[in-house]
Amino acid sequence: MTALVITAGITLSLGQGLRILVDQGLATQSPDMLAKAIGLFFVLVLGLAVGSFSRFYLVSWIGERVVADIRKQVFNHLINLHPGFYEHNRSLEIQSRFTADTTVLQSVIGSTVSIALRNLLMLFGGIVLLFVTNPKLASVIIFGFPVVIVPILFYGRRVRKLSRLSQDRVADVGSYVGENLAQIKTVQAFNHQPVDRERFAAVAENAFAVARDRIRQRAWLMTIAITLVMGAVGIVIWIGGLDVIGGRITPGELAAFVFYSLLVGVSAGALSEVIGELQRAAGAAARIFELLQTPTEIDPEAAGSQSLPETVDGDIEFREVSFRYPTRGDVTVIRDLSVTIHAGETVALVGPSGAGKSTLFDLLLRFYDPQQGQILIDGIDSRQLSPAALRRCFALVPQTPALFHGTIADNIRYARPQASLEQIMAAARTAHAHDFIQALPQGYDTPLGDTGLGLSGGQKQRLAIARALLADAPILLLDEATSALDAESEHLVQQAMPGLMADRTTLVIAHRLATVRHADRILVLDEGRLLDHGSHDELLRRNPLYARLAELQFRSGTQSGTP
Repeated sequence: MTALVITAGITLSLGQGLRILVDQGLATQSPDMLAKAIGLFFVLVLGLAVGSFSRFYLVSWIGERVVADIRKQVFNHLINLHPGFYEHNRSLEIQSRFTADTTVLQSVIGSTVSIALRNLLMLFGGIVLLFVTNPKLASVIIFGFPVVIVPILFYGRRVRKLSRLSQDRVADVGSYVGENLAQIKTVQAFNHQPVDRERFAAVAENAFAVARDRIRQRAWLMTIAITLVMGAVGIVIWIGGLDVIGGRITPGELAAFVFYSLLVGVSAGALSEVIGELQRAAGAAARIFELLQTPTEIDPEAAGSQSLPETVDGDIEFREVSFRYPTRGDVTVIRDLSVTIHAGETVALVGPSGAGKSTLFDLLLRFYDPQQGQILIDGIDSRQLSPAALRRCFALVPQTPALFHGTIADNIRYARPQASLEQIMAAARTAHAHDFIQALPQGYDTPLGDTGLGLSGGQKQRLAIARALLADAPILLLDEATSALDAESEHLVQQAMPGLMADRTTLVIAHRLATVRHADRILVLDEGRLLDHGSHDELLRRNPLYARLAELQFRSGTQSGTP
């Protein structure tokens, strides 16, 4: 602000320097007076240069700093939002808000705001000096101001609406591109490129049409403002010229007045353009603050009234639990479920698709809270625990392993960021992953592509098992890790399972009943209800649904040659 005031003050002082140059340097025809006037002019220019450097550097620094803080705040909020938020909001559109909209804010805060403040200071300073120099001519300028302000306000409001719409359309473009590139193999496998080209062309043209309307409104705003302001300056020069001819003012006063008039006109024109940028930034800011103001259904601050003991046994109890997903409030996914799972017990969840098996994992990890009933860990209601403390009790091995950009060591270390290489290698050995990792060109430092491209399904799954081992949590959630693997990979993964499940409470979502024959108990679920529980042999005798599922799978396995 100091640099801004100094540079604006020096710019305004140039008008007085111009008056001295004309009246004392040129009019007197004195080389000494001319040299002094030019010397003063260069001093002002030097001060203007130093002040401009300071202003530009500091304001640009502020813009980058503010945007970095906003990005951190938005990211910190997004990674704490409940997964249900991402069910009805496209993650790629959110990514566009996160990148494109914050870039707009950075441009505005780091440049446009500085320009706006500088021109605002020069506008008001110029008006004051206009009155000081010649009140009569200044009045002509002032009377023209309302004619300029009204269209600026009118078009500025329209620009803001179009700017918000334009950012939304840009987000659509980014989302479409990201979605297709993420599924590029499927796109090319079905020769879907011609359809995607047409659809993307429509999305891009839609974004262009909105941007064109926004640009047209901004162009009208700028054109009208400059025309009116410079027209007023032209009238002032005509009236002032008549006063010089009549001897009522000096040529230096007219030169200074014209300088200030041009300064006021240029500042007003710049402000009209800046207002368009600010309206665009307001649209971007509104989209960002929508994200920041999105509440999370799992509030980490509201929990934490109780804490788990230092050593968690791993007892789990579902007590009359009922649940509906927020996006499907009319469908009850879990119905009055009550079951107790004892510490160290291996329990399999079996049932047809849509029975609620994966939903139970979501509830245990507290991605959602049930509408009715309680889920207790070692006798403590999960709602009274902070999500971070609760989730430290669980290690998850999903059916489709989630691998991240980085090295193999980074991906195994994901569960414990501070783990040493020795601990990582020990987990990999237990997961039967050490040998294939060592065979890679860079071993544990081998970088993985997006989602682990370059690794087989079995290799990815063994990395996920090694990660779960390293987490060393008392409760293991295992979404059948072998259902999509070939026989050899399945055999290697099955060899890693005993080491993973040892001394842990284990819940297994079973897609293949052959993998759960030796579970301590099997829970049979259908349409969110617990139909029965017991051993494999018991359920074959007394539960028709389990017997039917077993008959279908084992008959299919025999026909295909699977032992």
